[in-house]
Amino acid sequence: MLSSNRIANSLALVVALAGAAVCLGPARADGPSFDCRKASLPVEKAICADPQLSAIDASVAKAFTGFEPAFGGDKRKIARALIADRNACGQDAACIVSAQNNALQTYGNAPSWVQDYNIALIGKKALDTAARHPGSLDQPLPSSIGQCALTHITALTTRLGDDPLETAGPEAGSLARFSNGGAGVSYEREPGLASSKAGDPVVMCLISIPRDCPQGDERGRVYYGVDLTIKGTWVLPDSQHLCGGA
Repeated sequence: MLSSNRIANSLALVVALAGAAVCLGPARADGPSFDCRKASLPVEKAICADPQLSAIDASVAKAFTGFEPAFGGDKRKIARALIADRNACGQDAACIVSAQNNALQTYGNAPSWVQDYNIALIGKKALDTAARHPGSLDQPLPSSIGQCALTHITALTTRLGDDPLETAGPEAGSLARFSNGGAGVSYEREPGLASSKAGDPVVMCLISIPRDCPQGDERGRVYYGVDLTIKGTWVLPDSQHLCGGA
């Protein structure tokens, strides 16, 4: 997971990375992993039009070559699921970067700048979601990568749910529950949640769906969250263990 400082500072990276032509020079020349002259899908056109998205797409293709599934799954089937996540984004850049970062993490090679860029874009999308729906009732828990929804905190406890987070020590971890049925879990005292209160309005955005998993194990979806009252942010999975864990 990203550190709290990196999450807090990531929104500033939208502008910085947008001008990162020097760092991304080779990608600007070579383009993404596919021929842009044959681009037909909205997501392909969006990738071709943006040097950062092109660089990320090229990195995904390169990372795939050395990928070996952790649980003996079909390498190409996993890749097809990750590509479907990407294609479902259309021209939504925040969604595309989330899907591609998820692919890079699956393949075991996610550069830190891609992770930071992911949080910067999804953080902006979360705040835009809140601005479009002021005072809205709860929305369903996001089910696809890049989707954001309004909800409220219903409980903040230690990781095992034994004690209130507000008075617990750092070794007890964190557990947040939301009125749309979602959850966020950490083995540490999560700074983004520490000052939050039950009832606070929140925007949750789904940024990762594990695809390299044992059959039927769907644990470990990762959500970006922002408390609209205190503006605390976090990036947490929905379970104590990722898929395939204990």
